[in-house]
Amino acid sequence: MIWGGRSAIRSVLYMAALVATRHNPVIRSLYQRLLNAGKLKKVALVACVRKLLTILNAMVRDKTTWQASPIPQES
Repeated sequence: MIWGGRSAIRSVLYMAALVATRHNPVIRSLYQRLLNAGKLKKVALVACVRKLLTILNAMVRDKTTWQASPIPQES
């Protein structure tokens, strides 16, 4: 469980990560990789929340917009 931080922000990030696992190729690939590694769905989703937060913090720091990077294709 996550207890720290502001609950409103946590809820927004959780829902954003939930949607991103379905529609954002970067977050979706992370989520699928974690599931394939045997992680529980909620554990993988929380990892996606942290990844999304890291991306958002970097965007604010660098004053940039979202730049979708190409995803390496698995062989």
